[in-house]
Amino acid sequence: MAKLGKRTRAAREAFAGKENLSVEDAVALIKSNAKAKFDETIEIAMNLGVDPRHADQMVRGTVNLPNGTGKTVRVAVFARGAKADEAQAAGADIVGAEDLMEQIQGGNINFDRCIATPDMMPVVGRLGKILGPRNLMPNPKVGTVTMDVADAVKSAKAGQVQFKAEKAGVVHAGVGKASFDADKLIENVRAFVDAVSKAKPAGAKGAYLQKVSLTSTMGPGVSVDITSATGNA
Repeated sequence: MAKLGKRTRAAREAFAGKENLSVEDAVALIKSNAKAKFDETIEIAMNLGVDPRHADQMVRGTVNLPNGTGKTVRVAVFARGAKADEAQAAGADIVGAEDLMEQIQGGNINFDRCIATPDMMPVVGRLGKILGPRNLMPNPKVGTVTMDVADAVKSAKAGQVQFKAEKAGVVHAGVGKASFDADKLIENVRAFVDAVSKAKPAGAKGAYLQKVSLTSTMGPGVSVDITSATGNA
């Protein structure tokens, strides 16, 4: 069995026996043990009582985190004419049409979010097999297929987070950086949980929110009391 390093042993000892903590205690514990040489991302995972294989149980949406993610988001926009100009003015990193499609087909994917005007979807649709598996395919349900490209670009740059339930009914996302003040992380966590709660699908039966956990990029995870996570403590 591999020998654990001092930092890993110390972190495991700090987390031992701790579960269902309040959001405040969980954030404090994770921040105090995020000791990597880079600014670790604070991540949330939520186990939901849904089966995403059924259309009426799919959970998907967006949330504008009040304090951003701490990450620089690169945005690509498929648009022409005036809408392309609007996207550039709003701060889009890449704007194009067929030329952008060709770049992506060539393996040049230098962006984290992809937005398109509705008229560009026949072009974007050819990229489904490339963008789909990377969760980059524009979708009207999360506001990335829109005529208001300026607002979509600004929202993405400001820290808008997309979420989608995976096969096991788990939703996860980054909600900030370890360097954030605790109050800002707590506010982001509760905003994310609130958005997922409001996205409860019609087909969900029984307990919808089953488990909430927080972790940092390199650290152990800890479960969070659901009542505290929803701000109803």
